[in-house]
Amino acid sequence: MPPVSADAENPQASLTPRLEEILQAHPDGAFAGRLRKVYAAAAQAIARLSDMDLVKYETPVVDSSPDLSLWEEMAPVIRDTVMDVNALLNVIREQFPAQPAGNLADLVLGGTKDPGMLMHDAMTQLAQGITQLGEAMRNPSVVSDRWTLLAEIQRFRSSFRERVSSLVFETASTLGEVTRAQVVPGHEAEVKAAVTVRAISADLGRILTARLNKVREAEAQDVQWNAQQLQTEMDAFGRTAAYRNLRAQDKRHIVEMRAEVGRLAILANPSREELLKVVSELETFVRGLSAVNQRQILIIHDREVWASCGVKLERALSLVDEDAPVSARLLAEAAAAAQALYGRASDMDAFLRKARKQPLAQLTGPELGATIEVFQGLLAQLDVM
Repeated sequence: MPPVSADAENPQASLTPRLEEILQAHPDGAFAGRLRKVYAAAAQAIARLSDMDLVKYETPVVDSSPDLSLWEEMAPVIRDTVMDVNALLNVIREQFPAQPAGNLADLVLGGTKDPGMLMHDAMTQLAQGITQLGEAMRNPSVVSDRWTLLAEIQRFRSSFRERVSSLVFETASTLGEVTRAQVVPGHEAEVKAAVTVRAISADLGRILTARLNKVREAEAQDVQWNAQQLQTEMDAFGRTAAYRNLRAQDKRHIVEMRAEVGRLAILANPSREELLKVVSELETFVRGLSAVNQRQILIIHDREVWASCGVKLERALSLVDEDAPVSARLLAEAAAAAQALYGRASDMDAFLRKARKQPLAQLTGPELGATIEVFQGLLAQLDVM
């Protein structure tokens, strides 16, 4: 399983270089200063609203209602979530007070809203989110179940973070040509976290498929050993960054099934049918985690990586005969970049695993050309558009 950068767990809380560049180049220094204060508050909010570590709240007893100790731990999280969002709203109100109707700041010029209007739109949505959070915390169907409560808190924090990120991107986009990665604080870390969940989940899916086949073929005396091996494999997954970054309801299923695996692992003669059922359910569920590919943050990321790799491979193919060393270097660079797509498709994953061990930069002749063409074919089969 690929290592995780520390950046993926520590979102930046300062402005990005591109955002600073845009602000410094703005002809109205006072206006840029007001924007900078909002962006600094937004960066702080994004960092403060980072995903909770749910590990300490986990329990294999899935039908238990939240006890007093959980409420005592969650109350500060809920309070801080509201305070963090309100802190940003206060800064926006101070720097961009509501404009009277008909004021030029309220006009849409050239089809583009000015930053003040966009901020007021975001304020409305954030304020509505706070109201909805309060209503959810009073909803019996939410507060009566530990995992539903955790999922709702996590969902609201994620929604707030996405709205604040959009606020930064949309307002910065009115000032210059930018991408989310260039201006949104913490964007790179969030992409890395999503890429990590996808990659490690894909590897776990392969491990579970292999385990399922072994259990099917196991003799009666080997069933317990397989259960114990499965427990080891799931425990290893539980120590990964991917596990920490799972959504609460996904984590709930993993916790339930890990508990069942643990029960079977300590039985002297566990039933093969029972173990088969558990492994099959686990494999199906983990394969379903590929839905992470539908997250907007990964869709945008994957398109950029896909396009970049495609350009490198076209250039590499054109240089196979003319300059093989450069061609091989471009192939190796494309393969290294494509590791960020690991988990999207099994055929591509197999190629990328092989590429990690193969000295692509040293390929020559027919092997070089053939490898580039195989890579191009796999890339073309990816549905990223």
